[in-house]
Amino acid sequence: MPSILITPPAAEPLTLAEAKAWLRVEHDDDDAVISSLITGARSLVEQDTSRALITQTWRVVRDTWPASGRLDVLPAPLRQVLAARVYDAAGVAQTIDADMFTLATGGAPGVLGFLPGSLSQPGRALAGIEIDIEVGFGADGSAVPEPLRQAIRLLVAHGYENRGGETTNNARMPMTVAALIAPYRVLAL
Repeated sequence: MPSILITPPAAEPLTLAEAKAWLRVEHDDDDAVISSLITGARSLVEQDTSRALITQTWRVVRDTWPASGRLDVLPAPLRQVLAARVYDAAGVAQTIDADMFTLATGGAPGVLGFLPGSLSQPGRALAGIEIDIEVGFGADGSAVPEPLRQAIRLLVAHGYENRGGETTNNARMPMTVAALIAPYRVLAL
């Protein structure tokens, strides 16, 4: 089951002032357009890398606990478990102590480890487990890897320059951007 965004980022990895400086825009007429381009660029980079750039809260929903005691979670990077619940047969949530999990935060996907058999199985067949996690590189753009920030700058510039309609290149993103984010992609095997 997919992860669900609960709390979006409170900031963007690139400020409006930084984007305007990159674009060499000195007026305020296009501030709303540039701001939406920043948000769109961040969203595209996050989607293509399965990473959260700025701190966010997501809910991981599963039907059962894996027998391996290992639960891979995306988006990455994993920062902490905020809350965990398992639903009984009556649909009542039973709280799980977040300390029951061991976190592997360095890689992508993040890993929630637990002792197999230590957590009660859900009483309902679908979506019986909910784990709220905090993910992201940090609360502002300073913690985001520079290649990803550069990819956002290039996407903002591309969008700003081509906002009048279709471009001659039907590619989803410029090749330079694809090259910058390639090392950060999480590939499904």
